[in-house]
Amino acid sequence: MAISSIGRRHFLAGSGAALGVAALPAVTRAAEEPVYKISLAQWSLNRKLFGREKPKLDNLDFAATSKALGIDAVEYVNQFFFDKANDKKYLGEMKKRAADLGVKSLLIMIDREGNLGDPQNGRRTKAVENHYKWVEAAKFLGCHSIRVNARSDGKLSYDEQLKLAADGLRRLTEFGAKREINVIVENHGGLSSNGAWLAGVLKAVGHERCGSLPDFGNFAINRGKNEWYDRYKGVKELMPFAKAVSAKAYEFDPKRPYVTHDGRTGKETDYLKMMRIVLDAGYRGWVGIEAEGGLEQIDGVKKTKALLERVRDKLQAEYS
Repeated sequence: MAISSIGRRHFLAGSGAALGVAALPAVTRAAEEPVYKISLAQWSLNRKLFGREKPKLDNLDFAATSKALGIDAVEYVNQFFFDKANDKKYLGEMKKRAADLGVKSLLIMIDREGNLGDPQNGRRTKAVENHYKWVEAAKFLGCHSIRVNARSDGKLSYDEQLKLAADGLRRLTEFGAKREINVIVENHGGLSSNGAWLAGVLKAVGHERCGSLPDFGNFAINRGKNEWYDRYKGVKELMPFAKAVSAKAYEFDPKRPYVTHDGRTGKETDYLKMMRIVLDAGYRGWVGIEAEGGLEQIDGVKKTKALLERVRDKLQAEYS
């Protein structure tokens, strides 16, 4: 009798005493069920996709590149196929190439489609409607979500921006829900990098299809004034809503195997500390590599993958 992966876990749990499964060490069980899986965010290769770093990478070859790096799930960025949202032939080729390689399409990150919290109702409505085609594209590709930005007008008050962002997000989420696509928000500058504010927006939306995509590094509220939100506090505030996680990484120091640091800002992220926050929240989904910094981009992805694997090896038994 064939047993599904979920069914198999229940079968083993129920028959562990008879088969001796319960006595298996945690590392054996961990090989079957990692506490998190690793995906690749397309922005990690942005310089190659834009042609600023050679060899240039075509969007259609992204899934193959991910597979070659040993990563079986991808997170697209709409900037690399911005004019193709309604092109079913092109999207069909993206879908086929990923499927042929056994690469799972998880989400599309959406930028440059207007501010969902725009104070002018007409522009806010336009921004919401601009995202509709990406919801449809995500559905076509087999993704679970689109990632959006909760941007309003920084001249308005904290509460006014919260209300406006929640309105735009709710309207977009209601559209996405009809197509079984989540709308998830990343901390991505301005008030959205204030974990408490963004959590407040998501609570105000109050829809199961509207969630967060906590990014480990995007907590600059105002770079010009060097105003930063505490990244550990922010991720902890956003994890109750998380439907994806973005593992931002920069430079690496072999003497500090669990830490990545941004040489431009001096900020660093302790991945052991950060991933404990993620796992303590009960999250067991995909963690997306988003490599930044000055490394050659393929090398940056490899080093970030290795970092996530080291952390997973360290935490696997503790969280299994």
